[in-house]
Amino acid sequence: MTSFKTLPDGPLTLRNVTVPGCILQSPQDLVRTDLHIADGRLTGRPGQPVEMGGAMVFPCFIDMHTHLDKGHIWPRSPNPDGTFMGALTTVGADRMARWSAEDVRRRMEFSLRCAHAHGTRAIRTHLDSLAPQDEISWPVFAEMRERWKGRIELQASNLVAVDTADFEGRFLRTVELVVEHGGVLGMVTYPCPDLEDRLLAFLKLAEANGLDVDFHVDETMDPSVDSLRTIAQTVIATGFPNRVTVGHCCSLSTQDADTAAHAMDLVAAAGLHVVSLPMCNLYLQDRGSGTPRRRGITLVHELKARGVNVSFASDNTRDPFYAYGDLDMIEVMRQATRIGHLDHSETDWTNAFLANPARACNLQPPSLAPGAPADLVICKGRDWTELFARPQSDRIVLRDGRAIDTALPDYSELDDLMEPA
Repeated sequence: MTSFKTLPDGPLTLRNVTVPGCILQSPQDLVRTDLHIADGRLTGRPGQPVEMGGAMVFPCFIDMHTHLDKGHIWPRSPNPDGTFMGALTTVGADRMARWSAEDVRRRMEFSLRCAHAHGTRAIRTHLDSLAPQDEISWPVFAEMRERWKGRIELQASNLVAVDTADFEGRFLRTVELVVEHGGVLGMVTYPCPDLEDRLLAFLKLAEANGLDVDFHVDETMDPSVDSLRTIAQTVIATGFPNRVTVGHCCSLSTQDADTAAHAMDLVAAAGLHVVSLPMCNLYLQDRGSGTPRRRGITLVHELKARGVNVSFASDNTRDPFYAYGDLDMIEVMRQATRIGHLDHSETDWTNAFLANPARACNLQPPSLAPGAPADLVICKGRDWTELFARPQSDRIVLRDGRAIDTALPDYSELDDLMEPA
């Protein structure tokens, strides 16, 4: 296979590539085919032939749950014990001490450069929006969205805790910022005495402002935690008309079979979109009592079997919630396959990294049909085992039919931000 340094310009035919069948609406797992490229788009007209030797090809990816505002603070604020509470308190202290507009801007820019080099075309980020941080981070997000227009399509969702949001007070200003910047209304949910009333108020604000919603839900292994059920019931009862995304849903995996089945039936009936974050959840959950026995991942197979739109995403990168990660959707795909046993099951799981997040985020669906943008990720791996055996760091990324430089930024670029406060 050639490299991005030698892939020729002009009309091309990528001969003998391997494509997941579900992308081509084929019942086959993998399909060998040719792809023709001209004027930045896929076409039906052959061009200069380039033998690709069976290399796997994907449309550029969609990463629908990230935290660009938190990214890369680990060197200055590591998680002291690897737990969820350790992450929560460490990030809170770092945010109050360090998250100026310049600090957030530079770390966001670094993360976006990584995602772009890896082959991501769209990202939804959650933004910590506890006042006064909302007045800092949302304008920076707007600046980044404009700066990256044409390379990465950016969406944002505010992030506040369910029992701290004042739905008749300061939270209304956060809603104004979300509306002003074309965002998604977000909230972290867990059991609290008036959860249903708070969800009703939240959905009422979202509907009045024409906003989709995106929840962080039940990020714990405690089986008694079941705000997911209340969200689904409330959406059904209110007939909420906009998209509802629920992320994490970890406790679902620890509930008894009947309890979990009832919750998943409600999720399906409510039409919720589920996004699983397997790397972060594997890192944080079931920690602190010796060898972990549970994976943290939600019940993706069982939800998918009920017709629920299931996606996977990166979540955090090099911050107290996840010490690793680089906004690389090939890594997410590889790890999700291993952690969630996506292999030896249905052959259309590729959609969980492409078509499904596009549906959840109301984005242009990925396609390899003639006329679609020639935004492609090409890997040497010729089948799933070859693809997932190595990190595919020598991948080719095409944007508008032209190979981009996939060199990653050096971590040392952020060294001056990592000095003690």
